[in-house]
Amino acid sequence: MKITKFDIEGPLLIEPVVHGDERGYFVETFKQKILDEALGFKLKFVQDNESLSSYGVLRGLHYQLPPFAQSKLVRVITGSVIDIAVDIRKNSPTFGKYVSVELSGENKKQLFVPRGFAHAFVVTSKKAIFAYKVDSYYSPECDRGIRYDDDTIGIDWSFLESEPKLSAKDKLLPTLKDAEVFDYGVDLYEEFK
Repeated sequence: MKITKFDIEGPLLIEPVVHGDERGYFVETFKQKILDEALGFKLKFVQDNESLSSYGVLRGLHYQLPPFAQSKLVRVITGSVIDIAVDIRKNSPTFGKYVSVELSGENKKQLFVPRGFAHAFVVTSKKAIFAYKVDSYYSPECDRGIRYDDDTIGIDWSFLESEPKLSAKDKLLPTLKDAEVFDYGVDLYEEFK
């Protein structure tokens, strides 16, 4: 597996080795040891999730506050998405900045979205099956989000051919300036060290 860091501290692009021949392919989609080495501590995932979405469905920007903050390791099984991770650690040098990656069943790339980041994806194929691991359980009390089209973040959605399809909940999300966010410098992974 190849792991690449971004200019923004925290997210990681993971590119597994795909072994293919005329029969198909084989790929290791997760290797604990390699992720632990990249992070510098042993992270423990507690749940795997999967969703099916059609073209233009946009899920996010979502995150959970402590004590149920979540890291996510995301990938696409079939189809393609543009995946986004936004730094929402107040006073971080990259606060409000984001990384954007195309994830697809074809390229097999994965994105590690750390705690302290909001996450979103939008489907760019007819349909997409999206899978992800999380290191903390869902908590309705800690569940938060930020509007996908917040001008202060400035994510470029111009590649979409129509308005994104949002859930009723996502249509009501606040902007970054009105959202509850994380404090930069607080160790969000203390329990793993």
